[in-house]
Amino acid sequence: MTTSDESRDVTIRLEGLTKRYPGQPGNAVDALDLDIHTGEIVILVGPSGCGKTTTMKMINRIIEPTSGRILLAGDDVTTANPDHLRRRIGYVIQQIGLFPHMTIGENVATVPRLLGWDKKQISDRVDELLELVGMPPADFRDRYPKQLSGGQQQRIGVARALGADPEVLLMDEPFGAIDPITRDRLQNELLRLQDEVHKTIVFVTHDIDEAIKLGDRIAILREGSHIAQ
Repeated sequence: MTTSDESRDVTIRLEGLTKRYPGQPGNAVDALDLDIHTGEIVILVGPSGCGKTTTMKMINRIIEPTSGRILLAGDDVTTANPDHLRRRIGYVIQQIGLFPHMTIGENVATVPRLLGWDKKQISDRVDELLELVGMPPADFRDRYPKQLSGGQQQRIGVARALGADPEVLLMDEPFGAIDPITRDRLQNELLRLQDEVHKTIVFVTHDIDEAIKLGDRIAILREGSHIAQ
């Protein structure tokens, strides 16, 4: 089945997205135009310093763009409240960033709790997400991050990012610090998960094999986030 790009819904549209850091001779990201369609995994791949992580961090405005526009499901979010924007976007990073003093259940509940969900709704969502990432709640809900392996912690990072059922998932080299066997399993797990949840995913990697395995489309970036291919 083929579908023309024009007829598909666009969840993320980047228009002339540019970032220049003070004192730098050129733009870190230079007038990037990119459409990311609903329910697809788009991989940003390229050498260190090409701007792929900067591009991703501008989508949820962890880094503020110098110029250009970011549209999320048709809404121009370039000047929206960044906290409100981030609640619509799940974010998974290589370092995972689980809160060590909180249980796994409390970690996964972070965003629903911020959004003021009631306790029963939060509890049900935590159990649902732990099941989704293959970590039975009865076994893992009350453990602490230090009691989990690196691969298990990364699964919890994904569950936490999905906490409030966001439209978009940003993944910044999420499996980069994990041994090759566990990495392969987590890649398979992500593909299985995507079959169930159908999120719009932007995934940054420098590993072309990972990009080919996971991506519906691959944007190969050169310096300044120019799309080379």
